[in-house]
Amino acid sequence: MGGWLYSPQSMLPKLDRMSPLAGLKRMFSMKSVMELLKALAKVLVILGATVLVLQFYAQPMFRLGDESINNSIIHSMEISVQALIILASVTILIAAIDIPIQIFEFNKKMRMSRQDLKDESKDTDGKPEVKGRIRQLQREIAQRRMMSKVPEADVIITNPTHYAVALKYQPELMNTPILLAKGGDHVALKIREIAAAHKIEIIESPALARAIYHTTDLDAEIPSGLYMAVAQILAYVFQLRNFRKGKSEKPVYPKNIKIPKDMEFD
Repeated sequence: MGGWLYSPQSMLPKLDRMSPLAGLKRMFSMKSVMELLKALAKVLVILGATVLVLQFYAQPMFRLGDESINNSIIHSMEISVQALIILASVTILIAAIDIPIQIFEFNKKMRMSRQDLKDESKDTDGKPEVKGRIRQLQREIAQRRMMSKVPEADVIITNPTHYAVALKYQPELMNTPILLAKGGDHVALKIREIAAAHKIEIIESPALARAIYHTTDLDAEIPSGLYMAVAQILAYVFQLRNFRKGKSEKPVYPKNIKIPKDMEFD
C-alpha cells in the first residue's frame, strides 16, 4: 500500500527481537490475538468460497470424462477461469474490507497522544520552566537597566510607599519630562533608596504618582493631561535647589495639584 521500502537496518540482528519473553508478549498480546482471528476469518471465507465453487462445478467436472478430448479441454478451461474469477472476487472483497481497517489502525497508531503533544510542544517552544527562567532574567536585566537611570532623575514622585516614579526634564533638550523609572512596593522602595543615596528630591504626591505609573511607559514622555501637575512639581524642585544654593527664597510646596478625572487611579 505504501510502495517499496528498502531498509538495510531492518535486516540487522537485534537482541530484543531474539528475546523469548518479547516474542511471547507479541504472540499473546491483544493485537496478536485480533490479527490471528482476522487471518482465520479470511482463510475460512476463502475456504468456504472454494467449497461452494467445487460443489457448483462438481457435475460439469464429472461429465468431462464423457466428452471428447477437445471439448473436455475447452470446458475444463472455462470452469477453471470461472472458478478463478469467483475466488479472485472473494479475495478482492476481503481486501476492500480489510484495507480501510488497516488504514484506520495505522492512523490511530501514528496519532500522537496528549503527552506526546506536550513533549513536542516543549521541544519546539521550550520547556515552561526554561521559558519562565528566561522571562525572569529578562525582567531582572530590564529592572537593573531601569535602576541605573534613577541617579539621572530630577525628581522622584511617590505614593508615598506603594508607587514611585522617576522623572527627568532638561528644558534645553526636551519638550516634556520623560519617565526614567517606575515601580511598586519593593521596586518603589529600591527607587527611593537610590534617590536618597544620590540626593535626588523625593516628593510625595499620591494621585500624581499613581497617574504617571499607570499611564506612562518607561523612557516615554508624560501624557499631555499631566503637564500642568508635573510642571508644578518640577518648578518646586528647581526653586528648592536654588534656595539651598542661597539664590532664592524657600519655595512653597504646591498643594492644589489637579489630576484629570480619567487619569485618577486608586
